[in-house]
Amino acid sequence: MKIIIGTKNPAKIEAVKQIFTNNHYEFEAINVASGVSEQPFSDEETIKGAINRAKQALILGKGQIGIGLEGGVEDTVFGLFLCNWGALVSENEQPLIAGGARILLPEEVADRLRKGEELGPVMDDFTKKKNIRKNEGAIGIFTNGIIPRADMFSHVTKLLFGQYQYRENITK
Repeated sequence: MKIIIGTKNPAKIEAVKQIFTNNHYEFEAINVASGVSEQPFSDEETIKGAINRAKQALILGKGQIGIGLEGGVEDTVFGLFLCNWGALVSENEQPLIAGGARILLPEEVADRLRKGEELGPVMDDFTKKKNIRKNEGAIGIFTNGIIPRADMFSHVTKLLFGQYQYRENITK
């Protein structure tokens, strides 16, 4: 079975490969547009980005499963939270959707995002490192390395895979 991952981001690719582990899966990662803002600013927009990535991956990659993983932020009365969502699509089925970990971002980072900047470059500047989004991610930085970005997305992928298995079992 061919799984098309709607990104070339190494952390997201690793997350999918960690969960879909048996030998029946072949993987292809392709860059697809999320169809939402570069910095999704709500759960709804982040979910939409994940679904769009999954659908485009399935169509363009000509696989059996398309997976889209999207990071974003959600503004609340408690502050700006990091959020992540995923979607799994297969032919003739409704998308499966799952969300993951949330942590409060420091106000110094949140303020810049509210002013229109994107999290990846803000984190690079904040940490004085490069390509944070392709490595540990903001979640890795703000959990002191305990939860790297791939682990955050592997949790979402587990939720998607479990739903997929459930759906497959009840339709047999």
